[in-house]
Amino acid sequence: MGKGGRHAYAAVSLLAAGALVLTGCSEGGSEGTGNDKQDKENAERQQAGIEFGDEKASTGPAAEVPGAKPGGTITVLQRDSFAHLDPGQIYVSDEMALSQLIHRGLTGYKATSDDGKEHEVVGDLATDSGTTTDGGKTWKFTLKDGIKWADGSAITSADVRHTYERLFAPFVSNGPTFLQQWLADTPGAEYRKLLKDGPYKGKHLPDSILETPDDKTILFKFKSAKPDLPYALAMAGYSIVSEKNDTKEKYDKEPMTAGPYKIQEFKSGKSMVLVKNTNWDAKTDPIRHQYADQFNFQFNKQYEDSTKAILDDSGTNATAVSFSNQVDAGNLSKVLNDTALESRRISGYQPYVGQMNVNLTHPEMQDKTVREAIAYALPITPFVRAFGGTDAMEVAGGLISPTVTGFDPGFDPFGKKKKPAGDPAKAKELLEKAGKTGLKLTFGYINTPEGQQYSTAMAAGLEKAGFDVQRQEIPAETYYDQVSKVDNNFDIYHTAWGADWPSASTVIPPLYDGRQIQDGASNYSHINDPKVNADIDKASTITDPVKAAEAWNAINEYIVKDVVSNIPTAYYKQTQIAGSKLGGLVYDDVIGGVDPRRLFVK
Repeated sequence: MGKGGRHAYAAVSLLAAGALVLTGCSEGGSEGTGNDKQDKENAERQQAGIEFGDEKASTGPAAEVPGAKPGGTITVLQRDSFAHLDPGQIYVSDEMALSQLIHRGLTGYKATSDDGKEHEVVGDLATDSGTTTDGGKTWKFTLKDGIKWADGSAITSADVRHTYERLFAPFVSNGPTFLQQWLADTPGAEYRKLLKDGPYKGKHLPDSILETPDDKTILFKFKSAKPDLPYALAMAGYSIVSEKNDTKEKYDKEPMTAGPYKIQEFKSGKSMVLVKNTNWDAKTDPIRHQYADQFNFQFNKQYEDSTKAILDDSGTNATAVSFSNQVDAGNLSKVLNDTALESRRISGYQPYVGQMNVNLTHPEMQDKTVREAIAYALPITPFVRAFGGTDAMEVAGGLISPTVTGFDPGFDPFGKKKKPAGDPAKAKELLEKAGKTGLKLTFGYINTPEGQQYSTAMAAGLEKAGFDVQRQEIPAETYYDQVSKVDNNFDIYHTAWGADWPSASTVIPPLYDGRQIQDGASNYSHINDPKVNADIDKASTITDPVKAAEAWNAINEYIVKDVVSNIPTAYYKQTQIAGSKLGGLVYDDVIGGVDPRRLFVK
């Protein structure tokens, strides 16, 4: 996906996709952006947390973008065509970026600063971000007045109810499943039993779970507290679908839209044209703008192609951008060092964090001193270098991304930021103390050019500390299937994961809850620590997003420092560029890329 979707599915195919974009780049990329100050500022801002906004914060119109003016056409160059336009099927970043322009949900993220770094969750179609009086078990949303579909018909609570009921139908299989599992009070795919055909055969969710007492009111009733509901409902995958216009499978190519733009034409694999939706009312929308007259998408543009076209800056290239393509690795250093491009480039973090998993099912790996020796010995420099250097990656201290509330830029228990090449002397000492010098380590690595490169150098670093490292290649297409097996043959292997929304509640439980261990699950190190499990249960019930963030971060720090089952490697970054005649260019941390809602033609 470029990136996004970030659940096992995302972390796999999308990350794999994210990794493949930099193929062919060995030691390219400069070793420093000179952006340390900016990176630090980005990180510090995130700690402040993302609040849930009230009615005032949820009232439109959105604050004007400085210098913006209406009119003109924006060209969007994309590598991948859109596989899905039905909100229920959207879980990858390029589709998420598009949906900012065409779909609306009950809640959404409003940027509260002009640089795309600060946000709050506000009511989008709803009057506020939701209210709960019982700690998050029951949530109430009220729809705004005057909200309409692109065909001019009113958006009502019947549409909202239908939207969430249709997610249980078998044909909806690509989007997020948080809400469905919460409503059914069951993990995994079991949730479908609650309403197996969706609403299409006249059956509905009981009022004891989801109630719409009138045209404006929606009540969610969960068995246990769901303090993150306002975040979850802001996902593109939970945008509202028109009940009257629901064409089931066909909706995926021609959805009814509610955002500032509607689809005039879509030629899958070739092009798409968006034009203004005249039934969108800015007064109801605190999040989006409608500056450009239209967006013309062109697909099959590889990263190198889109970079070259935008750098050319003549004709339509002067008003071109990509929502998902980043600057290709070959041009990255040039783009970052060209001062003439300063106003045309943006950089920021993606939600991914890389980590080396230590397989806790293997007897030798159950010795904490051995795990600490691996943590100190593991060099991070080769990993960063394999993906294009410090322009594309930043050495990580913890398991929470800088895009997530509660991120602590100072946390670095194994001194990786100071010694990214590893500390073999310290590691050797620990290995001798454990009496395990010469211990055999089986290192499963992904068979991509980057995987080959970083695993060879990482293995050498571990050997310096006294380990006997055996590298074993794993094909890229089955990589996550193999490392997620509980009984796999590898002692260490690298994975990456991105938060589904800016809360570590979408990182810590799926990766480190011992009760989730099974083949195919994303607890890749097979950690099953009673303290971690208990702390996850406690953190899951905290309704204040800032206090919750502190609790999640404490678990992250305990896992890295005290359990030592997962060794952080790097935070993923990206750089994007636009033509010189485009204004409103901002890298939005929540979107993980350019914010399409602010763009205008100068």
